[in-house]
Amino acid sequence: MINYTTKRKVIQKMALKTEDEVRNEAGVILGFTDNNGVNIENQNVISGVGQLTTFIELGKRLNIAKFVGYSDKPDGWYLPMNASDVAIILEAKSEKEDISKNKWEKELFKNIDIVSKQYSKVIGLLYNGKDVRVFIDKEEYNSVATTLQRCSYYVRLLTQNTLDKKHIYEVTQRINDSLHFKFGMTDLQDRMIFTACALVAQRYNPQNGLQKLKDMDYSTFHNWIYNALAKAIQDDKRQNVKLDVLLEEYSAVRMSITEDQKAINDFIDNVCEIADLVNSDYWNGEDVMAIFFNEFNRYKGKTDAGQVFTPDHITSFMYRLIDVDMNDKVLDATCGSGAFLVKSMCNMIKEAGGVNTKKAKQIKSEQLFGIEMYRKIFALACANMMIHKDGKTNLAQMDAKSEEASAWVKEKQITKVLMNPPFERKYKCMNIVNNVLNSVPAGTKCAFILPDKKLEKDFTDKKFGNKVLKNNTLTTIVKLPENLFPKGITTSVFVFESGKPQNGRSIIGYYIEDDGLETVKNKGRQDIKNRWQIIEDYWIKAIQDGDDYKFNTRQIINPSEHLSYQMPEQPFEIYEEDFVKTMMDYEMYKRGIDVKEFNERLLNKVLYDSEVESEENGTLIFVKGNIKNEQD
Repeated sequence: MINYTTKRKVIQKMALKTEDEVRNEAGVILGFTDNNGVNIENQNVISGVGQLTTFIELGKRLNIAKFVGYSDKPDGWYLPMNASDVAIILEAKSEKEDISKNKWEKELFKNIDIVSKQYSKVIGLLYNGKDVRVFIDKEEYNSVATTLQRCSYYVRLLTQNTLDKKHIYEVTQRINDSLHFKFGMTDLQDRMIFTACALVAQRYNPQNGLQKLKDMDYSTFHNWIYNALAKAIQDDKRQNVKLDVLLEEYSAVRMSITEDQKAINDFIDNVCEIADLVNSDYWNGEDVMAIFFNEFNRYKGKTDAGQVFTPDHITSFMYRLIDVDMNDKVLDATCGSGAFLVKSMCNMIKEAGGVNTKKAKQIKSEQLFGIEMYRKIFALACANMMIHKDGKTNLAQMDAKSEEASAWVKEKQITKVLMNPPFERKYKCMNIVNNVLNSVPAGTKCAFILPDKKLEKDFTDKKFGNKVLKNNTLTTIVKLPENLFPKGITTSVFVFESGKPQNGRSIIGYYIEDDGLETVKNKGRQDIKNRWQIIEDYWIKAIQDGDDYKFNTRQIINPSEHLSYQMPEQPFEIYEEDFVKTMMDYEMYKRGIDVKEFNERLLNKVLYDSEVESEENGTLIFVKGNIKNEQD
């Protein structure tokens, strides 16, 4: 008689996929075969699965002499006609097999060696229906999706280009000059909206886009962008009706209708060039709107003041500081152009294995949430997310201090918060912070950029009191470089855990004095010497380990005394020279001597009416005559 446990094991064993089933399934997922299992072959590549086809036969189809003599039969193959393109070889195993075993690697490597006789770039896949291992030239590659993906995903691992951020600045400068002087567009935000909308239209229509509008009049050009935008948001409007704001703001842009055909054509070329650069597979979540802002800011007027964009390297640092990962739901309740959301989207998708994974689609549609109150900035955030091909459906236009915003946030079950709320008193910054902390689940890590002393001012405010610390714990303060933002505002990152009272717990503080960036004329601060990544890595590890061994800035802060990083006080020192100078100044004051005039006379006498002799211990200066004040 078979007991229950044995019976269950038998049923489980029967349910496991066989090697043939795994191989056939892999062929469809990879795109090596169609849904009916028929091998896909065209003029550029042959691909398929099965254990009946030898490398000799595959070589004949491709006219590859180097495969002659190899009767091995691969489980799956993707072999381009062009030997310089990427080839893929598949080794399939039944679901019961452990593909971490060395013997399965050896089987795969044998076939990789054969394919490498013809192709310089070969990717090997080891798959058992559940797990997948990826090898590039027999070296395992771990920064990939944990589930099997379409073949194009693996091809891109060896065909990616780098994002040329410097070139984006140069092209953006050309756009800015053109819009300001040729199109007569004087408003900063109008220039940003107009450019962003054109970029969105091009990104959603790369084959039949702006290039086809060259040499056409302005009206045709303008209307095409509007129609392309309307089409791009059509489906998402069912989820977020406020996306219409983007169309309305585009239509409201103030400008002089230009008849300069060259200016229109140049604008089209420049927008298409940026679209290609942003489309790089190595795009690292750079905030395109921030790049626009840094450049367009050169011609800003008084009405454009007040909008500050979070520097890209700080969004990256804060993402890592609170350990955001691909399963988090991220909120920025004052999202501006969407810098934190774009950076989070990029990093989360990279962790998930790339833009073509199922998880990437889920991240874009279900895990990124932003609130922005101001209409034009909200439109820019929508455009920014669309430039990066999604995420705009979870943006809301509302006041982050309101009960409406609180209810909206509570519905989302947020797990991480990244924010740079407006600092000015009129925006009631701490009301925004408090509303967010009260609206996210208890234990949520929340990082806010705030002025260094912001919490201390509100801490002693009778109206606001210490309400934030009664309900939440401030765990960490990271003082940021003092030249990070304009107008002399010094800031820190304040990290809270929501829903857990401070109860006197100490706060750990750090100070990043230098971020390695340098000011480039008309282009803001940039990492022109590529220093930041090393600096970021150091500080993330130092804060995680609680050991700032290099700069020794770590400090323990008593929340009953301070709610900011405490800069060390410079010791008071006085020298004999200071005493002599003070006495001389006082003596000349009593005698009515003009100090400035006396200094000038003394300097002229020393320079032009004196003798100089050098000695071993120094230099002697002999001044001729007297230095007489006219009042004496």
